[in-house]
Amino acid sequence: MNYEIKNGEMRVILDKELDHHNASLIKDEIDDMVLQGKVRDIIFDFEKTSFMDSSGIGIIMGRYKLLKTLDGKVYVTNISGNIERIFVISGLYKIIERK
Repeated sequence: MNYEIKNGEMRVILDKELDHHNASLIKDEIDDMVLQGKVRDIIFDFEKTSFMDSSGIGIIMGRYKLLKTLDGKVYVTNISGNIERIFVISGLYKIIERK
């Protein structure tokens, strides 16, 4: 995972796979920045991501819940293929916006 922070917005550039192997590292890094007050909104960029399991859904839902308490938002961008299908089936688009 790589990330950029600009004007309180964190763009999280995800690796090829978002799964249980890297989920807690991603969660910890994002939460640290949010709790330090450096981030108000998060954009998850799936351009390079080809696989996501339920851990990925958990990462997104958890950051949504955290930021909601801080009046922030979570967005997603560059979603396609299997990842798109997961978002549709899971209902994530009901609470997460595309950017």
